[in-house]
Amino acid sequence: MIDLRSDTVTRPGAQMLEAMKAAAVGDDVFSEDPSVNELEEMAADMFGMQSALYCPTGTMSNQIGIKCHTQPGDEIICEKNSHVYLYEGGGIAFNSGAQVKLIDGDRGQITADQVKNAINPDDLHKARTSLVSLENTANRGGGSCYDFGEIEAIRKICDEQKLALHLDGARLFNAIVAKKESSKTYGRVFDSISICLNKGLGCPIGSILIGERDFIRKARRVRKVFGGGMRQAGFMAATGLFALKNNIERLELDHIHAKQLESALIQKSFTGKILPVETNIVIFEVLAPYSAPGLVEKFKASNIHCIAISTNQIRLVTHLDISEQMIKDVIKCIEAL
Repeated sequence: MIDLRSDTVTRPGAQMLEAMKAAAVGDDVFSEDPSVNELEEMAADMFGMQSALYCPTGTMSNQIGIKCHTQPGDEIICEKNSHVYLYEGGGIAFNSGAQVKLIDGDRGQITADQVKNAINPDDLHKARTSLVSLENTANRGGGSCYDFGEIEAIRKICDEQKLALHLDGARLFNAIVAKKESSKTYGRVFDSISICLNKGLGCPIGSILIGERDFIRKARRVRKVFGGGMRQAGFMAATGLFALKNNIERLELDHIHAKQLESALIQKSFTGKILPVETNIVIFEVLAPYSAPGLVEKFKASNIHCIAISTNQIRLVTHLDISEQMIKDVIKCIEAL
């Protein structure tokens, strides 16, 4: 099976499994798991920040970050297709008692001017704006990457208005590799960063929330309340250590594969608008004679699995379990349609 539904479907390779078996472990709730501690220290150091917290999922690390930055009744600014808003089960309302002001961005991205115009005035009738959340890369934007200058401009607005700035960096390493950026540059401008280990980096589970020491101390308490206090988590943390050491630079291959799929799709009359492919996600519009669900079934008949994200759009995601030969097979299928 060629599985292009998501980069979350990867399975640990032989070397990652060996790292798991060899992991030194302890009780992480007591901060006594050496593998977890090493992973948190490594992640914080990579971004030039003081501390980090290992979590089982990216949704949890995002939701912990949001709760630590807000009070019930606050308002959060984010793009209308943000993962924190669309795909985290209403967690902002449920966990933090906060509301959301949605911005109609461009491929999942918002600008400093849009942020400035979305901030509520100091008016007791209005919710207190306390947090801006960005997503890089933007999933529903086709894996689009922010221009870092725009992020810096948003940071300036947040400083002027005394707002916190959170990054849902589930696929941040894809952006860093694609734009040839530095992780420490991101650590300099964000108050908190959530990075997923279970997407392009290939771990079975795991996400890391990174921030300053006092922030992470508060986050650790919230993680416990959310049920995320783990015990011998070092077996899984070992996969994160392996991924950060070995699986970042190889993301470039996933990006090459996605561009190859884009090139094949451009040639077909049933393909409408394709969102610009910058990283490992291809989102394209499906035209007659197919519908998106119908084309998904056509792919499935050739043992290629993907998903329709709307009635007329399909998403393909490349990852470390997709080989060069698999890409050739998908292209051959596209050409035959």
